[in-house]
Amino acid sequence: MTDFNSFDELRAAIGTEVGTSEWITIDQERIDRFAEATGDHQWIHVDAERAADGPYGATIAHGFLTLSLLAPITQQVMVVNARMAINYGLGKVRFISPVTVGSRVRGTVTLDSVTDVPGGVQAERTVTIAAEGADKPACVAVSLVRYLS
Repeated sequence: MTDFNSFDELRAAIGTEVGTSEWITIDQERIDRFAEATGDHQWIHVDAERAADGPYGATIAHGFLTLSLLAPITQQVMVVNARMAINYGLGKVRFISPVTVGSRVRGTVTLDSVTDVPGGVQAERTVTIAAEGADKPACVAVSLVRYLS
């Protein structure tokens, strides 16, 4: 975990890899809960029998489930001493390879930029989520967060 005690400390880290999260297991229960929460019950995610004969040999996590892991990943990797942090949005997002059920994933956070905004700063971070043993990342996303003083 990297603690940034000021916006100046955050600015000093621009261009660096801030850290890597712990492993997160993607089990079928997590996938099913995500399907319930979003209404996305596509068979490739929730029908283990059918998915066994599909292109990946098992169910896979929803791309947006993988993307939703940005919150716990970045919270494990970095904290900024601010009154509050607000997700401002996303830049480019790519789902490069599937995350099969039973996989473990973790994310690496790189701080791309820090710009002044009214009441604080906006940080642009690239988060690369990789499944254990995979040749390519599962997801690469640019995350924008505002830290307000």
